[in-house]
Amino acid sequence: MNATQSPPLQNQPRFTPRGLIPTLEQRAIQLSQNRVTLVDANAGAAKTTTLALRIGEALARKLPPEQILALTFTPEARDVMRQRLLDVGVPATLAERVDVLTFEDFSARQLDAIDGDNLRTCTEPRQLKQLALAAVDRVGERYAGRLDSLELHTHSIAVSQFLEAQLTLKATMALDADIEFMDVEEAAEQLGVPVTDYLTTLEYEALRLDGGAGALLRGPFDATYDLACNLVGGARLAEQFPDYRLVLCDELHDLNEAAFRILEALIDRPQCYFVGAGDRDQVIYARLGASDAYLNQRFAARFPKLARYPLTFSYRHGPHLAYAMAAFKDKPVESNLPLRTEISQPHYDDAAHCARQVVEAVKRWKADGHALDGCAILIRDRHQSVAIENALIEADIDYRTPAMAGYLQRDEILFLRGMLAIALRDFRAVKSDQVRGAVVDALVAFSEMAFTARRIDHFKTQIAKSPDLLGELFLIEDEHRDGVEPTWRDVASVTTKRAVIDAIAWLATLDPATPAAQVLTELCERVQLVAAARRIFVRPYDAGVVNKSVDGLLAWAAASELGLADFWAAMNAREAFVRRKRAPKAVLIECVANAKGKEFDHVILPYLQADEFPHPQQPRRDEENLFYVAATRARLKLTLLSPSDTAARSSFLARLRLPQCSTAADTAITRNQAQQAAAASAPGRHYLTASYQEKDAVKALGAQFDMARRAWYVERGTDLTPFAPWLKK
Repeated sequence: MNATQSPPLQNQPRFTPRGLIPTLEQRAIQLSQNRVTLVDANAGAAKTTTLALRIGEALARKLPPEQILALTFTPEARDVMRQRLLDVGVPATLAERVDVLTFEDFSARQLDAIDGDNLRTCTEPRQLKQLALAAVDRVGERYAGRLDSLELHTHSIAVSQFLEAQLTLKATMALDADIEFMDVEEAAEQLGVPVTDYLTTLEYEALRLDGGAGALLRGPFDATYDLACNLVGGARLAEQFPDYRLVLCDELHDLNEAAFRILEALIDRPQCYFVGAGDRDQVIYARLGASDAYLNQRFAARFPKLARYPLTFSYRHGPHLAYAMAAFKDKPVESNLPLRTEISQPHYDDAAHCARQVVEAVKRWKADGHALDGCAILIRDRHQSVAIENALIEADIDYRTPAMAGYLQRDEILFLRGMLAIALRDFRAVKSDQVRGAVVDALVAFSEMAFTARRIDHFKTQIAKSPDLLGELFLIEDEHRDGVEPTWRDVASVTTKRAVIDAIAWLATLDPATPAAQVLTELCERVQLVAAARRIFVRPYDAGVVNKSVDGLLAWAAASELGLADFWAAMNAREAFVRRKRAPKAVLIECVANAKGKEFDHVILPYLQADEFPHPQQPRRDEENLFYVAATRARLKLTLLSPSDTAARSSFLARLRLPQCSTAADTAITRNQAQQAAAASAPGRHYLTASYQEKDAVKALGAQFDMARRAWYVERGTDLTPFAPWLKK
């Protein structure tokens, strides 16, 4: 076979994977002869493993590994793909020559190779803060007094919201829209963003791209965006792509317009074959431009001769959960695992009771001999963690919140902590300089003060040396009152700042033994925190999350029955608990949207009530997909916590049809156990009874893992003496 051509696939596979007997569905994808192949997969259906099989087949047919490109959307997914190649038996010397890259990796490499710019990449939002603030300055200079809807702020919350908005505009390629003859307010409305964010994005890009001369730096997603921009209309960069003969893409449900344009250009190269796998029911990153339109329509319109293949079998959980998901999404979902994934449904009377139920579920899990790091509490949004974190702390259970801050480090809570610190003259009780700086940012944001970022940073430096200076923040004149008076700046409400100053004066008159709940409730009313959140946060939903988070703090204060000074001490003690050196095995608390692509032995879903999940302010389809993602992260156990009042429960629970699915699932487990027993008695392998917790022990002894059956085994002829505790009787 000529190695410079796409391999002519035959009906019989040439690649035999290690530790896996492919299903008929996987074999069809491994041997697909279509130029464009889409895989419609279910959650846990071994998408990455199946793509690795396809790569193994191409290598077995002598396709040079340098002519294969596997694309992912995250570094974590990239690393998993690289590992799967080794798992299925691709020799390491070949696997390391295959290009397994994120879209960002690939795009940056192409841009650097062609233009030789080798630009600095800024991966953290804080690194982009100065560029964002410079863009805000330019918007103010150009549009001061011209637009009534212009709202320019420089505090950290405003910068964070802007960076998210410009990321959405880039992912969707919205800046390419035909808006040449619209005024800026019409253009912003059509693009679905506030006019301030639209104009700031234009100025931000002008600064980043040096007025069109070339990029000076790249933030998150900028390489993908820059490459996509240079592919419009068959621009020169497409002609300089490597001649990959096989391109694959994992997690295709995360595809956005910028990434789709890059895939188009790759597939259009001569003799290129493409295989992409995704689950349209896992489309949850709408803010990054993800849409099921790509899987459902866009690929078919662009490549009408494409072929679709299913991956219906889940290798993550057993039939009970598989059939519940089939009922929920009204699609075929199967499992060949002889695994009874337990689905538990405790009920609660109120938010605090729900948190206690979470703790009880964790305790039962640990009592059953399972590791805490195999347990994940997946919440709809961050406000739900307040009561849960407090309950875990009171139970002395370690937890971690990797992708979101614990509730004591969230802006709205930091603002209230700052107010109490000033009133009690005890900011030194906050030990972390990082948290102290965040308190300053929160005070500026929720007081709607108009300071330049430089001035705020200067004050933070002073605070780091002398924490007792915190109260002097409110003695500093706003920019428009100290002689600078830039006409562009959106002057913060004098009324809001005055209300905060008056509230501080009121707090100073209180007896430190005054009940904390009473003080905090009145404080929120005095500073008009609900109204401030609505002004500060662009989306009503986000403002609602902030207010619910504050409600959670007030509920804790009421339940504690502590006085103000004692409650302040308790807050700081709890922060110390969270910040202490953690045990290596800790429970995870995570928002559902951040858990996609992961799996856990035990998943706990709290607050499954009608006004929380599905959330009435969010698109129903998005909420369904979030719930599907959350439930399908579980391997061994899924705990669904819902109200005792049946009328208040999430409508999603009834759609699982658990009673109806249970009988069919029991039958499937019996079938799967018989199949596994037959496989265990077949020549070639001894299957072991090793549990997940025992995996390291049997692996160290030389056992291998069968990914299809999710079971460990040793080949016939192996000395079985070391494996005696795990041999099937």
